[in-house]
Amino acid sequence: MYSTIFSRAGVALLLGSSSLVSALTVDLDSPQSIKDTAATIAYDMMSYYKGNQSGGIIGVLPGPPPDPPTGYYWWESGAMWGTIIEYWHYTNDSSYNAVAAAGIEAQVGENLDMMPKNWSQSMGNDDQAFWGMTAMLAAEYKFQDPPPTSPGWLALAQAVFNTQAIRPDPPCGGGLRWQVYPYLTGYDYKNSIANGCFFNIGARLAKYTSNDTYAVHATKAWDWITSVGLMDHDYNVYDGAHIGTNCTDINRVQFSYNSAVWLLGAANMYNYTNGSAIWEERVNGLLNRTLNLFFPDNIAYEISCEPKLSCTTDMFSFKAYLTRWLASTIMVAPYTRELIMPKLRASAIAAAKQCSGDANGRTCGLSWSKGTVWDGTKGVGQQMGAMSAIFVNLLDHVYVPPPVTNSTGGTSVGNNNAGSQSVADPEALKPATQGDKVGAGILTTIVLVGATGMFGWMSI
Repeated sequence: MYSTIFSRAGVALLLGSSSLVSALTVDLDSPQSIKDTAATIAYDMMSYYKGNQSGGIIGVLPGPPPDPPTGYYWWESGAMWGTIIEYWHYTNDSSYNAVAAAGIEAQVGENLDMMPKNWSQSMGNDDQAFWGMTAMLAAEYKFQDPPPTSPGWLALAQAVFNTQAIRPDPPCGGGLRWQVYPYLTGYDYKNSIANGCFFNIGARLAKYTSNDTYAVHATKAWDWITSVGLMDHDYNVYDGAHIGTNCTDINRVQFSYNSAVWLLGAANMYNYTNGSAIWEERVNGLLNRTLNLFFPDNIAYEISCEPKLSCTTDMFSFKAYLTRWLASTIMVAPYTRELIMPKLRASAIAAAKQCSGDANGRTCGLSWSKGTVWDGTKGVGQQMGAMSAIFVNLLDHVYVPPPVTNSTGGTSVGNNNAGSQSVADPEALKPATQGDKVGAGILTTIVLVGATGMFGWMSI
């Protein structure tokens, strides 16, 4: 079945080799080498997806844990399709476009707002927003359109934004909660990733549509995170805090994707405001802190969990977004190129060397700084991270079109009222049975207990 969707370059490499390699190698001075290496990693990444096989769920990776123990939460499937869209945009390899489009369309939800009721047991604002950012990316890169009977990519991104725009509430002076539904453990937590994704989508919608309403909401999100202290004056972005303390018990663990999601949003606001001084200052502050913190020795490093490989399945994927969003920052704030590209280049070389494990001799790990000594970890996140770090280096060789807007060639069909059914009808946001609620509590508590053990995140 996969023979019709696997990368042609990856298939050629696999079938044309009679012996295993000790590690992948990539020549970053050769566009073809970059494409071939990324294609091989993409091939291996897609082997984890079973959605178009008997018994699978279209658009969704196996999981979530603990059944199977190496499974994935719903949001990471949306993130993977976003990575596939970027892979196609950079390399022009459309091998996976059809399966990616089908996967996204299958998960739009009953109310066309990227919030399927089947996943209400673990529905965070950030979970919904990752699918929304993928839809936004599809609009910006003119990815193949859904059928006329389905909402356009732009409409889906607008639906996510519209449903989330009404959710900030008074505790802590505003801001989105981590979880959507009150019965989920973590509903009392307000965090940087949920608010950062909302800020990111708002900034990009403002740029795409030239509708200042989105920019106003994005600016409010920025003002909130800085006022509450989840982003400090030195542009450190901390994880979150509980409403029971008025968000004063700030959990100061830092993840690369938190910094990167706010950085790309700020870069889009810089672009939207025609290079305003305030947004340039914010881009510079976030960029410098992100590069200094997460690129020791110029190589991407997940400081929160990589030292002892204590990462959760989610955390293994964070470098994928870090590298992709840094590259996207260059596209909307070109002056950042000289600072960013050397980090992406060094990371790509190191990431390829770490793709040296398992039976095939090329499975990618997380610990890029360890060279060809595979760290023993594997999964979709590790494949996404290595692939992303490598293909973004095509920016140094070929013309990669920047994100379009509705005035520069964008054609995706939008809907300003998208998501209105969910917003207007509270029952639309009440998807769970009692059995779902029990399962959700157990599921989320498992996640939080693990997080508490590593970072002291929360009091359960």
